[in-house]
Amino acid sequence: MKRIKSFEVDHTRLGIGMYVSRTDGDIVTYDLRMAVPNSGRYLDTAGMHTMEHLMATFLRNSAFEQNIVYFGPMGCRTGFYFLQRGISHQEAIALVRDALDFVLAYSGDIPGCSEKECGNYREHDLAAAKEMARPIRERLEHYTPEELAYPQ
Repeated sequence: MKRIKSFEVDHTRLGIGMYVSRTDGDIVTYDLRMAVPNSGRYLDTAGMHTMEHLMATFLRNSAFEQNIVYFGPMGCRTGFYFLQRGISHQEAIALVRDALDFVLAYSGDIPGCSEKECGNYREHDLAAAKEMARPIRERLEHYTPEELAYPQ
């Protein structure tokens, strides 16, 4: 079998940031790395679940709602994948910054957090989601499209 692209990324060189993981036709997959791989510090599962609900809700209610393909967690618990089409890299960076600001300012009930709407509605943690949003939000403050390439 061929190795998949994500296994070809040198995880020893990754830090917190936003990277272009791959481009498939008109769909761009971004790697939103929120924890340093293999550092022993991983994202909290309940916090990741809340982050997923909040970010997906924000992205799908943004001016780019028709361009959003997917937002979801990495199995290694170091970040998320964000898939979109038709958004420039600069716009994608700004959109992720805005979504992270939404998470950081959020209070109230988590969207989609009921037994009817979610397969694990009891496992959420807004404080943990905010804690994981802070470092990447700071990192993206002055981020440019040139920084979207994986480190060599």
